[in-house]
Amino acid sequence: MGKALIERTEMWVRRGSTDDRIVDVDIRALSAEGSPRNGGENPDHVAALAELDIPLPPIIVHRESMRVIDGLHRLRAAQLRGHSTIAVTFYDGTEADAFVLAVESNVRHGLPLSLPDRKRAAVRIIATHPQWSDRKIASVTGIAPGTVADVRRSAPVGDPAEDFARIGRDGRVRPVDIAEGRRRAGQLISENPNLSLRQIARAAGISPETARDVRNRLSRGEEPLLPPRPRGVRPRPREEILRVVPQPSHGEDRHDAVAGPAFTEGLSAVNRLKADPALRLNETGRQLLRLLSVHMLPPAEWEGIVDTVPPYWSGTVAHLARECAHIWEEVAARVEKNVAQGDDSPPSRADSSACPTV
Repeated sequence: MGKALIERTEMWVRRGSTDDRIVDVDIRALSAEGSPRNGGENPDHVAALAELDIPLPPIIVHRESMRVIDGLHRLRAAQLRGHSTIAVTFYDGTEADAFVLAVESNVRHGLPLSLPDRKRAAVRIIATHPQWSDRKIASVTGIAPGTVADVRRSAPVGDPAEDFARIGRDGRVRPVDIAEGRRRAGQLISENPNLSLRQIARAAGISPETARDVRNRLSRGEEPLLPPRPRGVRPRPREEILRVVPQPSHGEDRHDAVAGPAFTEGLSAVNRLKADPALRLNETGRQLLRLLSVHMLPPAEWEGIVDTVPPYWSGTVAHLARECAHIWEEVAARVEKNVAQGDDSPPSRADSSACPTV
């Protein structure tokens, strides 16, 4: 069961690819069927394209079916000009993904799809890609996520066993029901104890940090689900949480165990600073306290943040993190220099600097 879940989840995020090479194709070999544009092509738009005195961009064609994915108006314009061939780039992928690309292309440029066409496209994409989130489908079809949710509710009900997770716009798999994701993770761990946290997370549609928590709970003989919060009890505010020293749980990795004492000392120091009127009774001091509090997160929370960063933003986030670290290093050096010089006066506005919160 576990291996099948992993393979199925990886299949959900797999997409086709477009060949960048441009080739001339006989127009008679192309098919215009299956277009998301229900009313057909716009004759005025075709005529306007045919009159242009510049080469038109290549159209996109599904290689397997030779169906035009993007560029039907350009195809008709080429025919109107009397051309027998047209420039083409080929798309390699499934018919379902080819339709998604057709919708996406006709929403973002050219003559946009009408609202009824976009809603019909959403119905079809929900049927072929039921694991996609409402926001992801909305980003493809150009309609609101709430409209996609309404369309999904009115669509025929699929297999409930398949509808346990959705893929978001960032490509990450998230559970429709967190409790169900934890249950699936517990089942995967029981059946395949050697699976990595990332494999468990991807298959169950949860974060790696949640998968870690499920594994730790099972190792302690507990249920994978969190105990329900008593009725009427609200989550503690962030300020109160920052005053609590977390106890390392059984099964944490060496990184968490080593960072524990340093984190505890840091929290204690921040709490002492918060009690000092010289800082908390003026805006600049409160800004410093806010910056310090934002960065005083437990190691597990930092790991969760790292796991949330999409791969295509990893370089940017890493660069910004290093920039912030460099700024804090400069702040530390200047504070120590002020102490060494016996200067306890506040810095001038021109010398002030602050690290952007991450």
